Parts: sequence; C-alpha cells; structure tokens
Amino acid sequence: MLKKTKPALFLASFATVGALALTACGGGGSDDDAKKSSGNAPAANADRAEGQTGSDSGSGSGSGYDLSLRSGTARANNAPQRTGDWANPPGKPAAKPVQRKWVQLSASRAGKLNPVVVNGSGFTLYRFDKDTARPSVSNCSGACATTWPPVLVDPGGKIFVDGVKTSDVGVIKRADGTRQVTIGGWPVYRFSKDLKPGDTNGQGVGGTWFGVTPNGQKAGQPAGGGAGQGGGQGQADPASSVILFDNVNFQDPAQGVAGPGCQNVARPKVASSLSADGSLKLWSRPGCKGESKVVSGDVADLRRVNFDNKVSSIAFG
Repeated sequence: MLKKTKPALFLASFATVGALALTACGGGGSDDDAKKSSGNAPAANADRAEGQTGSDSGSGSGSGYDLSLRSGTARANNAPQRTGDWANPPGKPAAKPVQRKWVQLSASRAGKLNPVVVNGSGFTLYRFDKDTARPSVSNCSGACATTWPPVLVDPGGKIFVDGVKTSDVGVIKRADGTRQVTIGGWPVYRFSKDLKPGDTNGQGVGGTWFGVTPNGQKAGQPAGGGAGQGGGQGQADPASSVILFDNVNFQDPAQGVAGPGCQNVARPKVASSLSADGSLKLWSRPGCKGESKVVSGDVADLRRVNFDNKVSSIAFG
C-alpha cells in the first residue's frame, strides 16, 4: 500500500533527481508442457507447501496454490524426460515465459558465482532489483518477460529443492494468472542469452539483474549488502549521492541528497524507498545523530530495515 503523496521539494544543490520507471506486472504463457496437474497428490516423503499471495509473510506461506515441494533433484525423483526444466534443452534460448509441470532449484556454482541457484538443466536463475520481496511482486512483464522469462510452475506442479530450504521457496500469482516461483520472497527468472548450463550472461545487466543465492540474496555481491536488500555493511564503495522517494518502490515525489560528509535532508522523515550508487548511513535526526542504519544500493521499502519515515540526515563516505 503506497502512502499518501506528499508535495515534492528538491534540494537545489542536487542536479538530477529522477524516478525509476517500473513495468506493469504481466506476461507469461504456457505450452503443451503446461498441462494442468492440480489433482496430483504429493509423494509420501514430500513436504506440502502453500504458495505466497503477495502478503508480508515469509516464503512458503499464504493461501495455498496446491504445490508439492520435494527434496532432491528432478532426476532423483524420476521426473519424466522432456518435461519441466528439461523441456528447454541447452542451446535453445528461453524465449518466452512457459509454465511447467515441475521446476528444480539447486544450490550450485555457475561461472564466478558461488553459490547461485540453477534449474534442473543447470541454467542460472536471476532476481530483479525492481521487484520486491515483501510483498513478493514481479515488475517484469511484456518485452522484459521475453528477455527474462519468469520461472513458472503449474498449479499442482512440483518444485524439487536441492540445497535450498523449503521455507525460502514460495509462489506468487502474476497478473496473467500464471504462478511464478520465488526464493526468499524474490521472483526468479531465466535469461534468454544464457545458452548453455553455467552461463551467467545476465549477471549485473543494467545494474539490476543478479544471480539469486539459495536464500534469495544477490550472488557475487559482498556479504551482508546489495541493492534492494538494505543490508549494506560490507560494501566496498561508498555512495556519493542518493534519491529519496516518499513512497515505496521508488515512486515520486522524490528529493536528492549529495555528499560528501553528513548532509541534512530538506524534507526529513518522509522517505519510504531510496536509490543509491553505493553504501551510506541513514540517521533519524539532523546532523547525523540519533538512530542509524547502514544500507547499500537501492532499497525498495525502508520498512524492511525499520527506517520508514525516519531519514533526517545521511552520512556519505
């Protein structure tokens, strides 16, 4: 739920302030592999899981999309050949969103990314910084979802988990009715330009796409930080500027703040999301005093770091 819009006043010392454009939810589709299987019962050793509904709850909770989470790989569970993740063989780009009877989530290594989650064919899975994890929302549709096909699973389908905690796995319903898999609340995707197992051509694209780790974080990033995560302790490069948005998900009004050192915010205690080019420290009072929080990169919802409507000053460097 977005907060009520407040008047926007921009710092005169900050030259450029812009809002990040988000694409409407949507996209998706199915082929002959997307035959409905909602009546199937899980195996006796399977963990029954409910899909996420976009609430603020953690992964694996919600109102139930009739999914079966099973430990081990698809092969170990005798999944049929040429189905699920195996329906898109190496060398054939993932050119459109396709809903599958099953998907596999395996903690693995791909290129320089370790750990990173791959699917049953060994293709790298990615997350998108302009999505949100709490609530779980995909902001990639249309042409975006063609380049970055969302990982979709049939109602009643199976998710094989191999080195990924079942409690970190969920499913959200997209605008077109398809079900997209989430890890740590983050919707996950393939990249159409990855043509063989182990490819990581999507890593860092646009500064917003990254391989996803087994707990939903960004692969290949310093521990404890990363854009959109708000964890920020351990980032190598300090930010030189930041855009503060009055609403979550980078929605206007906005105001810019630039360093160096401690800078007071022109309109304090209104920010609910921010976009930064590195790590910085938020303070609850002017003059960099009071409660503080270190973040790094983009943070789509400051409630996640308990700093919504609190930012009064910022320390750079």
